[in-house]
Amino acid sequence: MVFAIVGGIILLIGIWFLTSYNGFIRLRNKAEEAFSAMDVSLKKRYDLIPNLVEVVKGYARHERETLEAVIAARNMAASASSAEKRIEGDSVLSSTLKSLFAVAESYPELKANQNFTELQNQLSRIEEEIAGARRYYNAVVTKYNTRTEIFPSSIVAGIFGFERKPLYEVNAENERESVKVSF
Repeated sequence: MVFAIVGGIILLIGIWFLTSYNGFIRLRNKAEEAFSAMDVSLKKRYDLIPNLVEVVKGYARHERETLEAVIAARNMAASASSAEKRIEGDSVLSSTLKSLFAVAESYPELKANQNFTELQNQLSRIEEEIAGARRYYNAVVTKYNTRTEIFPSSIVAGIFGFERKPLYEVNAENERESVKVSF
């Protein structure tokens, strides 16, 4: 009888251990899928920016420094090798885009240009996609991170090396301001 009870307890612990491990795998995969979905929207933005810069170049030839900063930030973000670097690069890119839009404000004929207006509308739609993807990514990562820290699932996380994932956060105060995309 004692062996049956001990065996039952060991079996229950084994089942809990297995379901906890599988839960981590599911959450990790969801977090990676969420980051990938956000990455797709970011890629769309990266592809759109050179077109936007070219249109602005035609009107604002002496604003070369701002345009080069936007392209450099775009390249840095697009070539990021990790989630942390991608998040950091995207933050820098958002700041430089503000500079680009400030330049465009100085050129009324640019604001009236149909190509610029269409690119601006596309960018606005992409920014909305990115915001939604960030929210979903952060929700999944928060659930994953919580599970890695609460007891008793933290035991499984520690044994199998499930570590916290970074949230997509705005770090600089000036980045917390809304990006003005309409002219």
